[in-house]
Amino acid sequence: MKIGIDSYCYHKFFGEVYPMEEAPKNPMSIEDFLNRAGELKVDGVSLETCFIPSFDESYLKKVKELIDKYNFDVVVAWGHPDGLEGGKYEPGVWEIIDQLKTCKILGTRVMRIVGSSLKYRYDPHEPQLKKIAKMMRKVVKLAEENGVKIAMENHLDFTIDEIADLVSKIDSTYFGVCFDAGNCLRNGDDPVYGVKTLNKSIYATHIKDVEPVYGCDPKEWYFFSSTPVGKGIINFPAVVNELKKVGYKGYLAVEIDNLHPKYNGEVDKAVVQSVEYLKNIAK
Repeated sequence: MKIGIDSYCYHKFFGEVYPMEEAPKNPMSIEDFLNRAGELKVDGVSLETCFIPSFDESYLKKVKELIDKYNFDVVVAWGHPDGLEGGKYEPGVWEIIDQLKTCKILGTRVMRIVGSSLKYRYDPHEPQLKKIAKMMRKVVKLAEENGVKIAMENHLDFTIDEIADLVSKIDSTYFGVCFDAGNCLRNGDDPVYGVKTLNKSIYATHIKDVEPVYGCDPKEWYFFSSTPVGKGIINFPAVVNELKKVGYKGYLAVEIDNLHPKYNGEVDKAVVQSVEYLKNIAK
């Protein structure tokens, strides 16, 4: 299977520094990220739109030159941090539609989106899902016309069964899921069950491993903090094997959000270890 990296791994280098993190001395640009991914010889990259400084065609074409240099498979990732806000953010529909232009320029076949977030996790889910379904019906037709599949992440919001039901109701091969293994566990679902249930509707992944931070309030989302893939508590050989069984054709995209304190903020080192681990188990 192919291996990739989501640019969110380096969020603090792009200026999004969590309260528990230290700001790095050397910031990172999209170009820096693509070159680093190239050095690590991965197959794909997921580019968070919140870190792309310009959507002017001239700039995006320069980014495409680097993508072509390394022959990357690309996912455009829209919606950080709250996306459609559980259906409250109507402009999000037009933002997603507008990003189809970005997908076309960058040669993207999959766009990851966010339907809701931790912020709305404890609001009633059914009204959120109904609103999101209505929004997605507006998006899916245009996505199909542009040859781009929409993949909604399980973003610490809905259960795997709820997302599977949403996919079934929209009933389009152009709407599926960005499966985040770490968020799956954080939300009380078994990641292997998640892959089995979502099955062929998985169009993108976030391969995020996690481990408890003891002494932290278990109600905090970062109680399960990120580790290098293979160093946490998720059974990734089983997850990857299940992805093979369901015929997943995309790449395994390493994602790190809040790095576990025992790794001393060394994000790049964690990314390198993750890529090496995945290359070994994904053969």
